[in-house]
Amino acid sequence: MSIWNQIVEDGEAFPQTAPLSQEEAERFFGTQNDTTVAEKDGEVVGFYILHPNNVGRCGHIGNASYGVRDGLRGQGIGRRLVEDSLQRGHELGYKIMQFNAVVDCNPALALYKELGFIELGTIPGGFNYKDDHYEDIHLMYHLL
Repeated sequence: MSIWNQIVEDGEAFPQTAPLSQEEAERFFGTQNDTTVAEKDGEVVGFYILHPNNVGRCGHIGNASYGVRDGLRGQGIGRRLVEDSLQRGHELGYKIMQFNAVVDCNPALALYKELGFIELGTIPGGFNYKDDHYEDIHLMYHLL
């Protein structure tokens, strides 16, 4: 939860604007198809959540969010989490992984492309930063 809340507080990647309380976190993470953590020396250093991107006839499309502890980014943790989520999504029966809002300046954008995600398009000014400026967001998918 601390990694999630730090990313929300930074206001540069997740759309949420308020950190989660312990009770809210238990409810939120409990509703995901999968919540996986990466550990190093017994400490959580990253995570992903995996859930349907939509319902019913679009329920075969998965969606995931990732987080890596500040100060440990750029060490391959995120790559391992994304790769694992693609495998886990396939195991759960998803046919596609879709990302609805990858912020333009997110370093993971290059990773997603490297791992075979295809960009569907760009929404100009789709993300509102904490300082109230707007950045483009990218819609992406990966066939599983």
